[in-house]
Amino acid sequence: MPEDHHVGLAIRPTPRLVEGAIHAQEEKRHKHSRPSYSESSPLASRNNSLTFRPAKRSMPNPDKTIAVINASGRQAASFIRVATAVGYHVRAQLRNLEGVVATEVSTNPNVTVVQGELYTRERRAEKANVDVTKNGPIVGIGVNNTLISELFRGAQLAFINTTFYGDEIKIGEALADAAKKAGIQHYVYSSMPDHRAYNQGWPSLPLWASKHKVEEYVRKIGLPATFVYTGIYNNNFTSLPYPLFCTDLRPDGSWIWQAPFHPDVKLPWLDAEHDVGPAILQIFKDGVSKWGDGKRISLAYEMLSPREACRVFSRGVGRPVRYVRGPIEVRVKIPEGYRIQLEALEALFALGADDPKKQPPYFGDQALEESCPRVALELWEGPRGLEEYAREVFPLEEQANGLTWMLEDDDGGGGGGGLIEHQNGGISTPGREPPDSDDDEDDGLVMRGLKRDEEEWLA
Repeated sequence: MPEDHHVGLAIRPTPRLVEGAIHAQEEKRHKHSRPSYSESSPLASRNNSLTFRPAKRSMPNPDKTIAVINASGRQAASFIRVATAVGYHVRAQLRNLEGVVATEVSTNPNVTVVQGELYTRERRAEKANVDVTKNGPIVGIGVNNTLISELFRGAQLAFINTTFYGDEIKIGEALADAAKKAGIQHYVYSSMPDHRAYNQGWPSLPLWASKHKVEEYVRKIGLPATFVYTGIYNNNFTSLPYPLFCTDLRPDGSWIWQAPFHPDVKLPWLDAEHDVGPAILQIFKDGVSKWGDGKRISLAYEMLSPREACRVFSRGVGRPVRYVRGPIEVRVKIPEGYRIQLEALEALFALGADDPKKQPPYFGDQALEESCPRVALELWEGPRGLEEYAREVFPLEEQANGLTWMLEDDDGGGGGGGLIEHQNGGISTPGREPPDSDDDEDDGLVMRGLKRDEEEWLA
């Protein structure tokens, strides 16, 4: 177990008295300091940064509109932030307007929201309250072609990251057809591998295999496309009891991360919120001349084994973090499609047992895996690594979700922050209403908390 280099992570406002003293000290220093060039200096007429600057050259805003789906997901929200910041307009599909991320997107002046689901229900499905997250064809669930056509109206570019809400393959094909009909000039699709396509002895991960099939369809109809494969999100880690990336907080203040990956096989890592947006934006700026013809891009900035990831995370957060190779524990209600995915993931990464050379590559294709992080760094040179995430962002996200381990006056035990797990599998914090079982029938697990409420956490 790594040594405990505990660092106090108190999160509290600076006292006003101290703030005022700092301000007074700064003011006094400025009063008695001399500028580099005084007003009487003959150098004052020079064109330097302390006198005057020529008028800035006018920079035209981008005149293109980008279609984006699942806009409250981590990938899409990251992209929307940076694209709109430099002047692009975005037509964003949102399932609803609830939550912090959806509010951020819908109030962005450079975003036009197209609200609604990408799937439709037949009446019999509505009466039966059919689960719309199951893998494979879903009886009574269709495609919302009207909304999809509206999404691409007036758009020239598209960033598409489908999810398992509805029939992902049918929705993915419908989106590609609509994009081609609308004359989309560059279609960036967030894909993932079907491992069986690389080796018949490897099981498919259903949710990734669906994306692989959509990718094949996009190639088939000849869209000018680029396919990005994202690594494991740094942002997946949480002390809440969510499967696969739960960092289980122990009574002594340390964490255990239990997952089925071989402890010494390197995996691709990515800070989705910080780094997806700039990378995708650069793909569009470079254009199809560089990234078209169906090129695949591995979007990951670190290659770390689970043991290495725990050591890096421990340095960032200032507490011991230990990796345990073991089964995925499911302690809360999750969508059916995600449950099937986790079972397949366990089977896939059990291959090879203790021989690290026999564990399948995360991206399926060894060449794609070996391109990390070189290709990603061609797109964006300022990534946020796992250690930086653990040090600067993780405590804030944990506190926003009701946890208290990062506060100095916490007793250090459990760190649950008063979280309540309800009989229907939902989680809430004191003072918040428990999730309604009827509303959550389709979505299953939803990230609950002041920051992540209603976020499409798997996107």
